[in-house]
Amino acid sequence: MATKPQNLHFEKPLTTVDVVIFTVLDEQLQVLLVRRPEGPEEPYPNAWALPGGFVDVNKDDSLEACARRKLLDKTGVKSPYLEQLGSWGGKTRDPRGWSATHAYFALLPAESVQLVQDEARSAKWHPVDELSPRKRLAFDHGEIFQTALERLRSKVEYTSLPAFLLPEPFTLPQLQSVYEVVLGRAIDKSGFRTRALAADFLVEDGLLDVGAPRPAMGYRLRDRDAVMYFPRTFSPRNVS
Repeated sequence: MATKPQNLHFEKPLTTVDVVIFTVLDEQLQVLLVRRPEGPEEPYPNAWALPGGFVDVNKDDSLEACARRKLLDKTGVKSPYLEQLGSWGGKTRDPRGWSATHAYFALLPAESVQLVQDEARSAKWHPVDELSPRKRLAFDHGEIFQTALERLRSKVEYTSLPAFLLPEPFTLPQLQSVYEVVLGRAIDKSGFRTRALAADFLVEDGLLDVGAPRPAMGYRLRDRDAVMYFPRTFSPRNVS
């Protein structure tokens, strides 16, 4: 026999989900920020913040479902790479009350994104190198952003994550370029090609006209729901 739920007599915290959305645009790693609305009752009015919002118990079956809904609302993309980052909570992070946010980070090809603009909020890409730790974002979003950036750059050293930042099909030089943009350093070309193909996470998709004397082979991810882990990190390019 099912037990009748008891009434819980305590104040519930505010529960939100925030998403750190990365792309590569203009040969720079960029993050999506939204402008907070203005108003006397709005916390951090007109400040830049990460996309996100309150969990809707009538729409969201899980935290990830809420994150994907927020992504779709702001970018028009349904199925990007999405990874849970962590949780932040406390009584002082939101002036409206004790709150907890569950953060995710997402990787999107810039070409797939249709930014949603409205009177309440505007969305804009920002180069990550221009967002110093001292730049003030709403709430504790600066800390969340820095955590996501460090997570991404550390995982890029030994995973196939940068491929999720490219539209398919793509060439190996294009893939290497995205790795270098995210890492902020050059990678040895021959070693990158050898290890990328040996990892067996790419499938050939025919020749592409890239403006070179000869067409280049195009590739797609073998599985867009899986991340490949490499046994070693990529070697830097020898510039001596």
